[in-house]
Amino acid sequence: MTAKVASLKRVGVLTFFGMTVAIVASVRNIPAVGATGWTMFFYMGVATLLFALPITLMSGEYAGMFPRAGGPELWVTNGLSSRWGFVTSWLLWVQMFPGMVMVSSVIAPLIAVTIGDPALTKSGPFTLICILAGYWGVTILNLFFDMAHLGGRIGVVLGLYLPVAFMVILGIAALVKVGIRPDGYLGKGSSGLLPFSSQSAGTLVFFASIVFIFTGIEMSSVYLPRLKNSAKTYLRGIFIALVFMFLFNTLLAFVTADVIPRGTINLNNIAQAPVIILRILGLPSWLANVFAASVLIGVLVQLSAWVTGPSKTITASARRGFYPPRLRFWKTNHQDVAPAVLVTQAVVISLFAMIFILIPGVNNAFLLLVTATAIIYIVVYVLMAIGILRLRSSKPTLHRPFRMGNTRVAWIVVVIFLIVVVASSLATLWYQGWVNALIILGITLVLSVVPLVIYRLRKPSWESDVSRELGTDTPEPGVHELVAVKAPVSSALLK
Repeated sequence: MTAKVASLKRVGVLTFFGMTVAIVASVRNIPAVGATGWTMFFYMGVATLLFALPITLMSGEYAGMFPRAGGPELWVTNGLSSRWGFVTSWLLWVQMFPGMVMVSSVIAPLIAVTIGDPALTKSGPFTLICILAGYWGVTILNLFFDMAHLGGRIGVVLGLYLPVAFMVILGIAALVKVGIRPDGYLGKGSSGLLPFSSQSAGTLVFFASIVFIFTGIEMSSVYLPRLKNSAKTYLRGIFIALVFMFLFNTLLAFVTADVIPRGTINLNNIAQAPVIILRILGLPSWLANVFAASVLIGVLVQLSAWVTGPSKTITASARRGFYPPRLRFWKTNHQDVAPAVLVTQAVVISLFAMIFILIPGVNNAFLLLVTATAIIYIVVYVLMAIGILRLRSSKPTLHRPFRMGNTRVAWIVVVIFLIVVVASSLATLWYQGWVNALIILGITLVLSVVPLVIYRLRKPSWESDVSRELGTDTPEPGVHELVAVKAPVSSALLK
């Protein structure tokens, strides 16, 4: 443990639980969960126990072995190689191309509800305009201001706390007043509890998007060195967080599924259910405008933080010589962001946004984007899973403050996880239709191959050229140079 980590305040179970929930909790995917009807309990159960739990177990072991900053890139580098570590950092950047288009598309219905014109929520051109204006707007602001610091807390309050309180309180009130509505996604003729009948099999199209709810949860493991009694606290905190996330998502999705008439749900419109709930309760419709405006501000603030986050990984890679110096990905401004990276990702995201006018139907385009984002992220998790098993055999003496069990248990956890991610991906692609499936697979394949090509073509001079431009005598330290400290061999480590 470094002196810096040791000097930080120790974290208990409840604090760690709050940190974990803050990373993954969001209302953006609630409509997709609600669209599955009663099957939501099956999907959320599988996503929680067989996807999120294995990821947190693997990440906890990784974070204990390699407590320095770096996350998945550092873990995969040590578990596999610097080549695959670079691929990981690249994928964590490019997944935001379809991902940020998906998130930005939420802006359109929120504006439509705010101005009182809900018909615009189904307009592809209007959605495209809102995505371009919103994303380029926050990109430009981040070039001149520290938007994450200025509005981070406001974004969480307006984008999460307020809409959750609104939907839970008023949604339960509406449920008590009218019960299960026969025309809703939970009413007569709706899907069953399991997606294995002809009636409910179509809900498999949402499987990957529900799994996507938990992406990013691995980052809570970086707090492991600060936990009191790290192994027990980590495990308890993770279990509590997963139970909370299951209840959080199913409760909000249940309310949404009940009030929205079957076949009319808008996947990118979190304000759709509140509008109907207010109508059921006989409350003023202007409350929906306030709700939408509040969430809109929250989404824009949170979006501005995501604009700069992944870009810092690319800048760090550029300073280690992984990108041609002429791209200037290594050069940062007074806000410590690389303008070349921010502009590049804004241009690519703008191209991805064209999906909303090239593919008919906002729901269809939204589902394609969320599935593509999920599958790209899943590739990162697969690399992590392979790496954690390799470390068990290649470096058995590394100190592991947290272990997910002996080697047999580790294999069982990883195999179950791989089965779930492959099954969820294939099921979602199958029910997307062959055109969308080919587009998603094409996006994933291209974005996964590009970093391998870059890694192969990179030149030793790139690193020295960047070091000279930065005015440093030695190159930036690489992730592969971050090594863990070995501990004395013990029976516990070799189980």
